[in-house]
Amino acid sequence: MMNTMRKVVVSEFVTLDGVMEDPGGAEKTKHGGWSFKIKSSPDQLKFKFDELFAGGGLLLGRVTYQGFAQAWPSMKDPYGFADRMNSLPKYVVSTTLDRVEWNNSRIIRENIAEEVNKLKQQPGQDILVFGSGELARTLMRHGLVDELRLMVFPIVLGSGKRLFGEGEDLMTVMSLADTKVFESGVVLLSYRPQAEAPQDKGA
Repeated sequence: MMNTMRKVVVSEFVTLDGVMEDPGGAEKTKHGGWSFKIKSSPDQLKFKFDELFAGGGLLLGRVTYQGFAQAWPSMKDPYGFADRMNSLPKYVVSTTLDRVEWNNSRIIRENIAEEVNKLKQQPGQDILVFGSGELARTLMRHGLVDELRLMVFPIVLGSGKRLFGEGEDLMTVMSLADTKVFESGVVLLSYRPQAEAPQDKGA
């Protein structure tokens, strides 16, 4: 019988030195808004459009959720991107939020791995994780990430929160699934976890 479980796809903007913090500037950090220093190209925008419309829900950490919830409800565009963002189911992982007001949102307060596994077993399109660095690491720790998409921007910041920082045991062997070089100079690297690390067959 075919496995029809939905995939969890973590899709991140990162710099050449691995920083993923505040690419859009909503958090007002020192280097906030760094992604806008590289002008998006039409092929890059199309990729993000296709990615969003291939997703059936958003799984977000509190900080990313609050930034999105503040920005997206008032946005409009002729392509339907904002409408899609606003209409998709949103699952926000937080122990501190009392309520969520963005359309189609609900809170996951505990048993994250169990709850995400339940979401994966529901019918529908894949579940997308944007930003949400702490959540992304938690999902990786529990083996719940089916695909990791890194959009690498040709910029070095030298400081800021990195997607994979020091001090966490996240040992995961990945296989390269896809690459794309966009006209903007941004490079997409897509990885999927290997079931088992290859054995060293050397002497």
